[in-house]
Amino acid sequence: MDPTDTWTQTMGTGPLLAIAAAAIGVLLFLIMKLRVHALLALILVSLLTAFAAGIPSDQVVDTLVSGFGSTVGGVALLVGLGAILGRLIEVSGGAQALSDALIRRFGEDRAPLALSIASLCFGFPIFFDAGLVVMLPIVYTVARRVGGGILRYGLPVAGAFSVMHIFVPPHPGPVAASELMGADIGLVILLGLVIAVPTWYVTSYLFGLWVGKRIVLPVPDILTGGEQAEKDENPPSPLTVIALLMLPLVLIFGNTGLNTAATAGWVDGDAGWVHFLQAIGATPIALLITVLVAIYVLGTRRGRGSDVIEKLTDSALGPICSIILITGAGGMFGAVLREGGIGDALSGSLSDLGLPVIVVGYLVATALRIAQGSATVALITAAGLVQSVVLAGDYNAVEVAAIVLALAAGSVTASHVNDSGFWLVGRLLGMDVKTTLKTWTVLQTTVGLMGFTMAAAIFAIA
Repeated sequence: MDPTDTWTQTMGTGPLLAIAAAAIGVLLFLIMKLRVHALLALILVSLLTAFAAGIPSDQVVDTLVSGFGSTVGGVALLVGLGAILGRLIEVSGGAQALSDALIRRFGEDRAPLALSIASLCFGFPIFFDAGLVVMLPIVYTVARRVGGGILRYGLPVAGAFSVMHIFVPPHPGPVAASELMGADIGLVILLGLVIAVPTWYVTSYLFGLWVGKRIVLPVPDILTGGEQAEKDENPPSPLTVIALLMLPLVLIFGNTGLNTAATAGWVDGDAGWVHFLQAIGATPIALLITVLVAIYVLGTRRGRGSDVIEKLTDSALGPICSIILITGAGGMFGAVLREGGIGDALSGSLSDLGLPVIVVGYLVATALRIAQGSATVALITAAGLVQSVVLAGDYNAVEVAAIVLALAAGSVTASHVNDSGFWLVGRLLGMDVKTTLKTWTVLQTTVGLMGFTMAAAIFAIA
């Protein structure tokens, strides 16, 4: 039961929008100026916003917990299972085996393309930071062997991980936004790939080759590839890695396809076999099946004992706990905005302005990204702000997925000095701040602009 079902908002649109603006301002001030952890800042601002919006005191805690729990319930399993899968692929040597095979296939002249395709492949389950650190030793080795400076290899690879992280579940931002707005996860994955791949090719691969010719930097002497290459004596075959990466996609797409077929009357939606296939194609179950297969294929069959696999699982889950909690707190903030009537007030004001929700969501996410740096916080906060508009509107599944991806595009725009990814990419590629602004910031901005353009086009024709 909704904790505020017995309460009616009496404030007008103006005060409610002022509360929303003040809440966002305080949130940014706490995170940017006072350096308060995003989790604590989101909880505190959610609490203060609930009181300011007039939610009865005896219902405030229920509202906060309900918003947190519903978001974490949808996010934690996906992010946790995705992290385990990524860790298994990393330590088995599968990531490097796939990259080496692609270079042999494409040749040295197309090494940047080969490395980037590998990054796109295992950027599906691996988070941006982890994937970049795993891949860069291979990038360094190839760059030294082939020549041409680090940027023509590093920027396409970093861009590949970035577009997968921001547009494609099970990464936390698009998963949380999908949960908040009731989007079909399978459809978000499909359309996310439709947007991510061409966006990467134009904004990261072609741009990386272009800027790499004009700014030739030496290969850094960090994260050298020697130990990484010799770490696993018998890595899995590239086809094995590709099969593992494709398994959850096939299962999830099967679920989406059956839902579509049942709606269209092509299959009996009440048939037992349809329900069974839909169940195993649900995203958490699909990822669980994939992780279990990966444990056997990459672990047990290769002589890794249960104690080793347990330690690998623990090492994967530890770093993502903060992400899950921050994501849940973002959902809490969105729930307060919704239950306090702020979302309805925003919906009314947007209707008066005549701006499409997809445009407003993109602009809000972009503003939050520029102001506070975190793409995940920007995406989740923007999703919370437009959630009521989307849920109250008559949007079909494709339109809702397009809105999610438009918000994702806004949340990646204009990475600069308040973004940890800005410093990570700059330091690992041996760039100073000025060069990072001229390369990585431009790359991320074009990712956002092209991603939004494609999402808006999908929305328009849906």
